[in-house]
This record gives sequence, C-alpha cells and structure tokens, in this order.
Amino acid sequence: MNKKHRKKLFLSTICIFFVLIVGFFLYTSQYYHADSSVKEYVKDTKNVKVISIKEGLFLDGKGMESALIFYPGGKVDEKAYLPLLMKIADQGVDCFLIKMPFHLAFFGMNQADNLLHEYDYKHWYMSGHSLGGAMAAYYASSHLDKLDGLVLLAAYPTKSLKTDTFSVLSLYGSEDHVLNMERMKEGDTFMPMHYTKICIEGGNHGQFGNYGQQKGDGIATISSKEQQKQSIDAILTMIKEKE
Repeated sequence: MNKKHRKKLFLSTICIFFVLIVGFFLYTSQYYHADSSVKEYVKDTKNVKVISIKEGLFLDGKGMESALIFYPGGKVDEKAYLPLLMKIADQGVDCFLIKMPFHLAFFGMNQADNLLHEYDYKHWYMSGHSLGGAMAAYYASSHLDKLDGLVLLAAYPTKSLKTDTFSVLSLYGSEDHVLNMERMKEGDTFMPMHYTKICIEGGNHGQFGNYGQQKGDGIATISSKEQQKQSIDAILTMIKEKE
C-alpha cells in the first residue's frame, strides 16, 4: 500500500470513528426525564433524608440494618424512581439510587462496589428496572456472598444466582410490551431456590418509575401509584421474610 492509499485509509477511519462518537452522544442525549410529580420527593421528609453522594442519591431513612442499591432503567432519569424508593426507605430499608453514566447501567455496573465497602449494613439487596435490573442481576451473580437478595423490576438474569442463602423477587406488569417474555422465562433457570415471581395485573413496563409512557409499552389499566404500591408491598414482604 502506497503512502497515498495509507493516508486515504487513515482519513476514512477517522471519519467513521467521528460519526460513531457523534451517533453515540446523540443516542444517549435523548432519554426519559422524570415527570413533575417527582419534585416533591427530591427534598427531605419527616423520616427520610435525601443526600447527594458521588454515586447518586442516598435515601437515609429510619432503618439501620438493611439497604437496597437500585440501578435505573436504560435511558431513564434516575430521579424517576424516587417515589418508589422513598416509600421503601420510609419503611426502614435505606436506598441508594445510582446515577448511571449516559443513563445506561451497562457503564456503571460495578458502582455498588464502593457502597458495599463504605457503608456498614447487616443486610444488602440489589435491585433495578429493565436494563438496570439485568445489570444488577449480573453484578449480584458475582457477589452472592455479600448480598442477601435481588429485586428485579421487569428484568431477568443471564447468569446463575443459585445459592441456598440468596433470595430473588421478580415483578412485572401484565401489560408490559417491552420486556422479552421468552428471555424472562429462560432467566428462571438461573434462579435460586428462594425465588418469587409476581405479575402485577394491569401494570406495564414503565410505571415502576415516574417518567411517562415508554415507547412500545402497553397501556396500563392501573395507576403508577397502584403499581408501585403493589411493588413496595412485595419488596418489603420479601425483605421481612428474608431477615
């Protein structure tokens, strides 16, 4: 290859790289924003303090022994899950809401590491919604000795979670048109003995958070408050039974 051809190839490579970079930033700049109802949850309440940390937000409630680390759904503003998590923290389970790079949990899968080292809780739980749930499950599969359980919201694992001391709760809506049900069924083979799956009748994919109707999702026949209430009840029951 002569010098002219090498230069042409180099310039072509640079152009392709530039296009990919621009495309990536355009893709990640468009995401689901938390709706206006979330504003009231950004401030402290009687029982829960909202504290900014480098990983995101720490919802410090009245509990002292248990904490839940939450990974948001792909391309979703993490604050959209404040209504769900604030109510969990209010019931005695402190929550860590993780802010993901580019709003994609794939790029922040190991952010739980720092929390497990820096905070002293007797019981730790991972959780996440959609892509965030898949990444929380992937993380949990390699840290089963440090965690007590996993809560999946419209998500499924791709690696084994089998151990006698680990519990998994899986929640999804009957009107979810985003979740791959076949993959979810395949995910059942990775589950431990202590595994509970609950279908929320009338719920859909997006109403675990407060960010509006998700593209391609089904139309829910229950409110987001009702879907989240049923989710909170199931999560707290799972944690209570575990401990």
